[in-house]
Amino acid sequence: MLTWDEVKRARNIAKHGVDLADAEGFDFAKAIVAIDDRADYGEVREVAVGFIGERLHVLVFTRRGGDIHVISLRKANRRECSRYETET
Repeated sequence: MLTWDEVKRARNIAKHGVDLADAEGFDFAKAIVAIDDRADYGEVREVAVGFIGERLHVLVFTRRGGDIHVISLRKANRRECSRYETET
């Protein structure tokens, strides 16, 4: 099950134009997933690059119990698209 914070959801829509609820369509099976260790977030964060429909997205999330808690979701930029193409 996917979860998210409603305040963060509104901020994400304002900042990135993407609703965190759209993560329901994220294709984890074909995604590239890595640990986000750029900072100490107090929990293990993961960054996934994968598709929602025809468009490549970047999803930041953490695992809480059996759930995936969505932190951020945005469209992938050119560099991230190129990296995905190279690594898959």
